[in-house]
Amino acid sequence: MNYIDTFYRRTIADDKSFSALPGTVECDTCIIGGGLAGLTTALQLARAGHAVVVLEAQRIGWGASGRNGGFVSPGFANDGEAIARAAGAENAKKLHGLSIEGVRFVRDTINELNIASAAPVNGIMSVLRYSDEQAMKQRAEYLHRTFDYPVEYMSREQVQAKLRSERYFQALRDPQAFHMHPLNYLRALAREIERLGGKIFESSAASSTEFSKPEKVVSTDMGKVKAQNVVITTGGYTSGLIGKLKRSYLPIATYVMLSEEAPDLIRTAIQTTDAVGDNRRAGDYYRVVEGGKRLLWGGRITTRAASSSAVAAELRREMVGTYPQLAELKTEISWSGLMSYARHLMPQIGQLQQGVWYCTAFGGHGLNTTAMGGKVIAEAVLGQSERYRLFQPFGLVWAGGLAGLSVAQLTYWKLQAQDWWRERHA
Repeated sequence: MNYIDTFYRRTIADDKSFSALPGTVECDTCIIGGGLAGLTTALQLARAGHAVVVLEAQRIGWGASGRNGGFVSPGFANDGEAIARAAGAENAKKLHGLSIEGVRFVRDTINELNIASAAPVNGIMSVLRYSDEQAMKQRAEYLHRTFDYPVEYMSREQVQAKLRSERYFQALRDPQAFHMHPLNYLRALAREIERLGGKIFESSAASSTEFSKPEKVVSTDMGKVKAQNVVITTGGYTSGLIGKLKRSYLPIATYVMLSEEAPDLIRTAIQTTDAVGDNRRAGDYYRVVEGGKRLLWGGRITTRAASSSAVAAELRREMVGTYPQLAELKTEISWSGLMSYARHLMPQIGQLQQGVWYCTAFGGHGLNTTAMGGKVIAEAVLGQSERYRLFQPFGLVWAGGLAGLSVAQLTYWKLQAQDWWRERHA
C-alpha cells in the first residue's frame, strides 16, 4: 500500500520500498511497527550491534508518524500538574527532562545523519487565546530554573507583530524546539538502520505471536521472525494481535490541511517561520512550509475517523476566524491520521513479560516522546538503564472500548466549552 496523499508524500525525498518478509529470519530483537517509536528503537539497538528486524504492516511511517504537524517540542499530551500527581514531583521533573532529551535526540540525529530533507526550522510559539501575563512569565522562569531550558516570553504586542490576529495574547517562544518533515526524517532513519545491518520489511503485518518460550516468534502471512526480544511500537492503527495493548488506548483522529501556494497573502497574517500552537486542549497548530509559500494547518480531534474534507472545512473556518485576511486562501489538500491515546494521556512504555516490551500511545505529542521512548526501551533491552520504569505509574489501564470513545468525545466537547468560556471571561 502506498502513502496517502499528504504534503509529506508530495515532497518525499526517497520513495524506496522495502520487501515483504520472505521466510524465516532470526535476530536479537524484532520490532513490530515502523513508525517513529519503532525506528528509533531499532536505530539505537543497531548502533549497539544488535541484529534487529522491523515489521511494518504498510510502509515506513505510513500512519500518524508520517502524517503529523511536524512539531518537535518538549512535553507530553498531559499537563505537568497531572503528571506530578500520578508520579510524584521529582519523577515528574525527570519525565519532563526525558521529553527535552527526546527533542535533542531528534535534532542530533538529523545533524549526525545529515538529513537535509527533514528541513528543520527553529522556533515554536505557544500562544494564549486569553490574557495571562503572569502565568506565562512564571512558566518561563520555572523552565529556566528547573531544567536550564530558557524560553522567551512574548508580550501581546510582540505576538501580534508576528501573528496578525486579535485572537492572540501572550506567548512563550521556544528557540530550541523546531518543526520538520517527519516522513523524510523517518525514511532516513530506515536507511541508516539498513546500513548498520538491520532488516526492514514492509507489507508484513504481524498475524500471530508465540511468547511462551525464551525464543519469541512473530509470524506474518509470508514468514516468521525468531528473536530473543520483541518490542511492540504500533499506535492508532494497531490490530488486536496483543489484546491487552489494544484495549489500553483509543484511536483518535486528527486532521491537517495544506493551502495553495500564496506567499504574499500568507504574509499578511503570519510573519514568522516559527511553528505556532495555541493553548487549547485540541487547539490549532500550524506553520508555513516551502519557504513561506504555503500554510499547513492542523487541529480538531474526533473519536471516529470523519471525512478529512469535511473536517478541513471546519479547520478553514477556524483559520479564517483567527485570520480574516486569509479568507481567500484556498485549501489544496487535506488528510487525517489516527493517534493512540491512553486514558491517562501519557505514553505507555514498559515490559509485558520477560523479553517483550511495548512503547506506544504518544497522544499527539510524538515527535519528541517517540524518540525518548525508543531510546529508553533500547537501553532496557541492552541492559544499560531502567529509565523506562519512570512510566510505571502510567500503565496499561483499560481505555473503555466503545464506551471509552464516547466518553473521550464528551470530554473533548467539555474541554472545548471550557476553552470557549475562558477566552470570553478571562
